[in-house]
Amino acid sequence: MTIGPRLPGKVALITGGASGIGAATAATFAEHGASVVVTDMNDNLGREVVNSIRTAGGEAIYLHLDTTDEEQWTEAIVETLSKYGALNILANNAGIADRRSDNKSTVKIEDTTVEGWDKVFAVNSTGVFLGVKHVIAPMRAVGGGSIINISSIYGIVGSGAGSAYHSSKGAVRTFTKSAAIQCANDRIRVNSVHPGFVDTPLTANTHADPELMAPRLNATPLGRFGTAQDIAMGCLFLASDESAWMTGSELVIDGGMLAQ
Repeated sequence: MTIGPRLPGKVALITGGASGIGAATAATFAEHGASVVVTDMNDNLGREVVNSIRTAGGEAIYLHLDTTDEEQWTEAIVETLSKYGALNILANNAGIADRRSDNKSTVKIEDTTVEGWDKVFAVNSTGVFLGVKHVIAPMRAVGGGSIINISSIYGIVGSGAGSAYHSSKGAVRTFTKSAAIQCANDRIRVNSVHPGFVDTPLTANTHADPELMAPRLNATPLGRFGTAQDIAMGCLFLASDESAWMTGSELVIDGGMLAQ
């Protein structure tokens, strides 16, 4: 059986779309027929992603978006609707971690500053809230939609460091369930994705250090780190009508780590 494009005629907005999982998701959505609005704060990389999509025959535009700024969210939605006339999919992908100065590992509770805690929550949690808040009306106007919030395995379990990251991603997990219930009558589905250890720019320094990399790889039963494309394919499923009866769910993509 041949499966054709899975998002024909859809309009998708992706935060953190300039690199990593966001860029892979943008390219995958465009490949499957969606018009994609790539947003990020790294304008140069974001435009490169859009140019790559267009070169491959897809449709995309780039918008600068600080996901912690509500006014910028309002402007992004207005520009999206002005360009494409609708909004069907939101992938809340933008995220950060509170890392040590070597950018290899996250800080422990005793070393976490209030400033660092608040910065992580602003992007990872408040940014997700603002995105969901501002897409409800345009999705309601077209009869529904799909919201995909990127959490983490560390929104489900803990580890030896990274309390701000863990807590913010846990907030995404439970906020997703609340939003799913509140949006159900508008036929807007809201699900969370929980990646395991994935090779992305955010983890590059960690995975380049053998002492830090080995425990992560050993904890992954499938024996390899995930790729951004692994996560993008899960997002494609949630964005498509194939997941039409899924809302408030957690899609764990982790090479088997949490099965142990």
